[in-house]
Amino acid sequence: MYRFIRPLLFRLPPERAHNLTVSLLRLAGAFAPLRNLLAASFRAADLPVEAFGLRFRNPLGLAAGYDKDGLAWRGLAALGFGHLELGTVTPRPQPGNPSPRVFRLPEDQALINRMGFPGRGANFLEPRLQGYRPEGLVLGVNIGKNKDTPLEFAHEDYLNLLRTFAPLADYLAINVSSPNTAGLRDLQNRAQLHHLLMVLNAGRRELEDQLEKRVPLLVKLAPDLPTADLEAALEVILEHKMDGVIATNTTVNRESLKSGRADESGGLSGAPLREPSTRLVKQIHTLTRGKLPIIAVGGVMEPEDAREKLAAGATLVQLYTGLIYRGPGLVKKTLNYLNASLPALQTEEAKISPKYP
Repeated sequence: MYRFIRPLLFRLPPERAHNLTVSLLRLAGAFAPLRNLLAASFRAADLPVEAFGLRFRNPLGLAAGYDKDGLAWRGLAALGFGHLELGTVTPRPQPGNPSPRVFRLPEDQALINRMGFPGRGANFLEPRLQGYRPEGLVLGVNIGKNKDTPLEFAHEDYLNLLRTFAPLADYLAINVSSPNTAGLRDLQNRAQLHHLLMVLNAGRRELEDQLEKRVPLLVKLAPDLPTADLEAALEVILEHKMDGVIATNTTVNRESLKSGRADESGGLSGAPLREPSTRLVKQIHTLTRGKLPIIAVGGVMEPEDAREKLAAGATLVQLYTGLIYRGPGLVKKTLNYLNASLPALQTEEAKISPKYP
């Protein structure tokens, strides 16, 4: 059905089309009959995965950026995802960058966005995580600093967000890799990352004592990190006992694009990110000797792309741009494909079989 709907959506500006789909999913998630109908339509076989102390009903999740303000997550959960990552949320509301700020590149099966963390802030998202949660759903929150917060005070923004969402989320993702907030990627360098993660790890330990539950922290990295910088970042991540990494955020690379929109500034996602993302997953898996769980995101446009990420060493996989070009049926299609190919996955070099009880 999506192949008939997509041309209509693609007639709208990308951000307006996105807001429309979020509104429809919000409506579906708010009413049990619609929610149950969606869940029945998109139900796929379970494929349980264990990672950073959590049990996921399947390895497929929704990447951050789709539901920044937690408006539609109950409707999105009905599409069959094992986990959803909301945000990026900032402490205070902010408008983000001027429009237009999202661009389709159909010739490349890609998007460019320069959103800049627009959102209504932590006080808006927090109450939307309370109340009904679909059974078995893992809920993550992606956190970032406000645009006007100087880098030397960035840790305060992240710490405030940690304290706000640790009681409500199953894990938190520390976003230091978006290319759309000036200076944010500097937080990936050794000294800056060391200070940030030291503060957050200490804050996490205090919260775990208070909440009497584990608070997994993951770090989202850029695909454009040189090898030496990646090695340094991973050393810091391991030193401060982070629970995993997300690889990757969008890229600023523009090699081999066909679209006339290729020169738009911002982060590129979609098919061109598939190979760089997978390459980084392999690097991280090798450098950490498989000790650090990886959520792979970037260029998953077909079920085979998800399998490729898992075979490279990922524990979980996330979608975003693939949903825009392939539609929500990609979730069920991918899960059924992974379920059928699991025996082959278990024998590959990545040795991922222990993740699948």
